[in-house]
Amino acid sequence: MAPHRKHTAGCTPLAIPVPAEVHIPMSMHSGAPANLIVGVGDSVTVGQLIGEAATRVCSPVHASVSGQIKRIDTYDPLTGAPAVSVRIASDGEQTLWEGLTPSPVTNLAEFLAAVQASGVVGLGGAGYPTAPKLTLKEGTKLDYILINGAECEPYITSDTRTMVDHTADVWAGALLLKEYLGPKNVVICIENNKPEAIQKLEALCAGVQGMRVHVLPSLYPQGERKVLVYNVTGRIVPEGARLTDVGCIVINCTTVAVIAQYIRTGLPLVSRCVTVDGSAVKHPQNVIAPIGTPIRNLFEFCGGLKDDVKKIILGGPMMGAAVPSLDVPVVKVTSAILALSGRDAEAPTPSACIKCGRCVAQCPMNLMPSFIEDAFERKKVELLRTHKVNLCVECGCCAYLCPSKRPLAQVMTLSKKLLWGE
Repeated sequence: MAPHRKHTAGCTPLAIPVPAEVHIPMSMHSGAPANLIVGVGDSVTVGQLIGEAATRVCSPVHASVSGQIKRIDTYDPLTGAPAVSVRIASDGEQTLWEGLTPSPVTNLAEFLAAVQASGVVGLGGAGYPTAPKLTLKEGTKLDYILINGAECEPYITSDTRTMVDHTADVWAGALLLKEYLGPKNVVICIENNKPEAIQKLEALCAGVQGMRVHVLPSLYPQGERKVLVYNVTGRIVPEGARLTDVGCIVINCTTVAVIAQYIRTGLPLVSRCVTVDGSAVKHPQNVIAPIGTPIRNLFEFCGGLKDDVKKIILGGPMMGAAVPSLDVPVVKVTSAILALSGRDAEAPTPSACIKCGRCVAQCPMNLMPSFIEDAFERKKVELLRTHKVNLCVECGCCAYLCPSKRPLAQVMTLSKKLLWGE
């Protein structure tokens, strides 16, 4: 079994100094980007709305520092693709927006409105706006809400710290989901390498009808939503179906905590707990940073980088993305940044497939990655469909376990694009 490398699980998050400038994209979520409603020279305060939700599948964006709008850019700071983003020069005061008030709810409509106003999205990495996820079609039979605290990727411990340090908010959010969505069961799903979180949440669930903790083995990719549904409920999500089609919703534990915090305080999502780790980080730890903070600030707070740093990854080592610059900002879905050195960052040299079948045996979706790779190389779109490439969750298990070091994870992504673009 590969090491989980949860080095920072016991590190209570520390707030970094307020950055001199933040760079906030209007698209930090799935769906349409938010519509920018501020201009250069405008003064803003923490929690103030700066980007309105443009469509149903969209999320509002808020200022994470107080200060002045310095510049509006027309590119995404991570990918360089055309997109709107805003730079705010901080005044260092972190003055809260005067309109922040608690958001008490008394019915489902008010609850969903509060979730939307909070700016929260899938904070486990998916980034899907939470309000539309929780807006169910009439007649939907909801048997399970699974609160995802698996956090199965190596290194990352930010969700663990949410469950340990903000247990009351996770619990309050779980109770809100139970009250307003009315599932038969609310299950808090945690891998067995998080004993403190398990103990705290099991104590709260004791004696509460329809609420329980489900302890999972520490096994990647346990936290993938379809895998989680199957391992907890035994239900299979068919190709092309939604989780609600099998009576389930999966929601990240930090997302749940943010909902409760917003309803209690009125402060929207303006900061993230981020795990800073990797073999090139001098002092790995968990930090709290305003959204839009350049990742170089986080590394500096953790003692800086070692001389042999080779690669920086936003997210985990299995599903994260390499970044081109230390100026890339923390965004809503940033749970970790990793700095890797030497051999940890080297791309392996692939050799010919030896037909060992390890990729097939370990695929959590029971796919045949080697067959998909062959179909992709031959540009056989119909074979990609036959081999169900759309079911791939891009977890990277196939590539990680391949003795020939075939680039199977990249092939899966490219195969989907080939199929969608036919």
